[in-house]
Amino acid sequence: MYKIAFLAGDGIGPEVMAEAKKVLKTVEKKFGFKFDFHEGLVGGAAIDAYGVPLPESTVKLCEDCDAILFGAVGGQKWDALSSQLRPEKAILGLRKHFGLYANLRPAILFPPLVSASPIKQEIIGNLDLLIVRELTGGLYFGTPKGREETGGVVRAFDTMIYTEEEIKRVAHIAFKAAQNRKKRVTSVDKANVLATSRLWREVVERIAKEYPDVELSHMYVDNCSMQLVVNPGQFDVILTENTFGDILSDESAVLTGSIGMLPSASLGDKKPYLYEPTHGSAPDIAGTGRANPIACILSAAMMLEYSFGASEASNAVKQAVTRALDEGYRTSDIKTGAGKVVSTTEMGDVIVNFI
Repeated sequence: MYKIAFLAGDGIGPEVMAEAKKVLKTVEKKFGFKFDFHEGLVGGAAIDAYGVPLPESTVKLCEDCDAILFGAVGGQKWDALSSQLRPEKAILGLRKHFGLYANLRPAILFPPLVSASPIKQEIIGNLDLLIVRELTGGLYFGTPKGREETGGVVRAFDTMIYTEEEIKRVAHIAFKAAQNRKKRVTSVDKANVLATSRLWREVVERIAKEYPDVELSHMYVDNCSMQLVVNPGQFDVILTENTFGDILSDESAVLTGSIGMLPSASLGDKKPYLYEPTHGSAPDIAGTGRANPIACILSAAMMLEYSFGASEASNAVKQAVTRALDEGYRTSDIKTGAGKVVSTTEMGDVIVNFI
């Protein structure tokens, strides 16, 4: 039996998570697994109930589980709260607490959705890349940070810090991933300006020597952001630090036609790992049945593979998603000009049937 912490969160989080659970229950029956779901509060829902975005009870629940499936957090209701009480602190807190330092974000353009990409078909080609983002260092976690006023002048400051060990461990994950793909790693930095990037480049080059079958190249982040648009097919695995990875992974998501299609996995040296769709809580469409559950369903597929070693079951889920798209099923966020538009629950039902 595998115990799964089920953290639905806010907005469309509970809706897409319900479809992921439906898929996992189908996997139980088809492949003989047993999943034990344990629900916990995070984000705005936890603030309303406990006054904090990540209650100790939720952390303890996750500690007792084999994997964490996370929905989405946030909404205008909590926008006025201080930075320490914002709903987003829940996901940051979980990453830090469990040492989840590597974020894997695949960007795959499913063939039926080529026309949904904002990039011309002759440029986008068969997009299939993986961004490996360092997740617990850099600007988001560096200290000191803050805001102060002196003599009427207000200034704010953040500190980017990276250690050699932080870079080494995420680099190993990127190179190992590349070995099972097209054997290319593009390390993205800003080494012409930043001291942290110069250290990043030095360490990555050293780690690359342990993987002679993988080709390493370097690229400045501003150039990478352009190359993702003009020639995305050149990339296999992109390795980069926290802030750059946050931005580039969202850019790559747009290339696929909808951010509602893309899953992610956050890994560390030990379990539980955390899985979540890359989209936000989208409170404007919550409760309307318009949310796309595919990113959350594919996140569950990544969980099957990385946490439970269930590659066959994971592939069955991914193949069911592909078949649903092949047969013309679409949620309202996928702008292809063709196909049958279905609701959140209907898309989940279609995928379940194909599994």
